[in-house]
Amino acid sequence: MSGPLGAAGAEFAGLSALVTGGASGIGLATASLLATRGARVACLDLEPSVPAPLAGFRADVTDDASVRAAMAAAMELLGGLDVLVNNAGIGAQGTVEDNDDDEWRRVLDVNVLGIVRTTRAALPHLRASAHGAIVNTCSIAATAGLPDRAAYSASKGAVLALTRAMAADLVSQGIRVNCVNPGTADTPWIGRLLAAAQDPEAERAALTARQPMGRLVSADEVAAAIAYLASPLAASVTGTDLAVDGGMQGLRSRPRPAG
Repeated sequence: MSGPLGAAGAEFAGLSALVTGGASGIGLATASLLATRGARVACLDLEPSVPAPLAGFRADVTDDASVRAAMAAAMELLGGLDVLVNNAGIGAQGTVEDNDDDEWRRVLDVNVLGIVRTTRAALPHLRASAHGAIVNTCSIAATAGLPDRAAYSASKGAVLALTRAMAADLVSQGIRVNCVNPGTADTPWIGRLLAAAQDPEAERAALTARQPMGRLVSADEVAAAIAYLASPLAASVTGTDLAVDGGMQGLRSRPRPAG
């Protein structure tokens, strides 16, 4: 490709991006991909150790002062902001009865209000961009009923609704807002979940079996979807959710044979 957006594979040349939860899993895969495609990238994380050329800044998305301080430091380095990826999040297991009020508050504070805090801090910078874009990491849990995930599903349902509301509010300001809905992704969080199970191999087999493609989603596959939604190449895409779930939401495939 040629023209004002640059060569194919370098569509982020000259742009700056910030990724929360950017030190591992989907966040690190996304930050690395954006950098490969030409962006200058800062990562906000509780443990912000990231490889070059990424820059890491410590931030707790449950603390507004922490987010604003990290945003200010990142903007001093980047000089502006074109792309915000709200990826920081936590998981939770249990039915509606299993988690106490404190756990519900914790999950909603990170997964929903974390997006609110980071976006508030980023908006003055995004408004100055000619390619302002926000991508939120949502989940298949927002659109499909999953067992034993009540608090997590509620938080991700809120993220989906928030994405559309933000898109409506910001479209006139030239800022696009979208989200990705990963299926079960092979990330460090899933690894910890499996390690805590009574039978980790059986639990992994169960997670894999519910994926029509017969495998878990990779972090790199989710990162590719985020990069598309963040790219100037998607300049007419806003208010949408893109499933990266191996067909989990839309397909009703036959069970795969064992072995």
